[in-house]
Amino acid sequence: GDLGARVAPGGARRRDETGELAREFDAMADRIQRLVASHRQLLRDVSHELRSPLARLGVALELARQRAGSSADEPLDRVRLEAERLDQLIEQLLVLARLERGDDPEPVGPVDLDELLHEVAEDAAFEAGVRSVDVQMNSRGPSHVAGRRELLRSALDNVVRNAVRFTAPESVVELVLETDDDGARVEVRDRGPGVPEDALGRMFEPFERVEPSRERGPGGTGLGLAIAARAAELHGGAIRATNRPGGGLVVTLELPV
Repeated sequence: GDLGARVAPGGARRRDETGELAREFDAMADRIQRLVASHRQLLRDVSHELRSPLARLGVALELARQRAGSSADEPLDRVRLEAERLDQLIEQLLVLARLERGDDPEPVGPVDLDELLHEVAEDAAFEAGVRSVDVQMNSRGPSHVAGRRELLRSALDNVVRNAVRFTAPESVVELVLETDDDGARVEVRDRGPGVPEDALGRMFEPFERVEPSRERGPGGTGLGLAIAARAAELHGGAIRATNRPGGGLVVTLELPV
């Protein structure tokens, strides 16, 4: 994952096939590093630049509402809804850009994952009730890690809401928390359509679509799982997804104690 790594200068100076390979490798690594850096910079710049016109759009919308009659309420409400979705997308882009830099101002402190996961489950249950989905929590009690509470909350919330969005109606989303000497493991299990095996590793990339059955649902931005993955990495942990026997998906977040 270190895009700055290069072959030792001594190897690159060789005039045989090994030296040629070393020089080609360094050139490839340099191109990849510049490509990824420009991609991240583009995300940051575009997100910041969109903020001002979006704010002006909100002001113009309220002025239009004041001057128009009640007959304009429906289309103006639609404009407001789309503006709010765009604002949410920009906010998540900025969060992702900040995490890509490894930059988070929140201080590290003790976090009780059991307590935090219960809060996330309660919030998700409200949304899940609309589709007659039950959110069940299974934990063995307090589980403390050193981390950034709000960032971990965002990671867990994105994973759980993703499960609620895609699970089958009248099914159950299970949240399981286990802890041992090595660390804590949170599993979020749904009963949705699952994901093709060859796409499981790509799920945590920004804007990644896997297949029509599990594309972004209503209100989704395609960034939630990417934020969860970067948050896990920032805490020295990892995240992965596997398909459930009988249908559904399991997303596992692992964190060091």
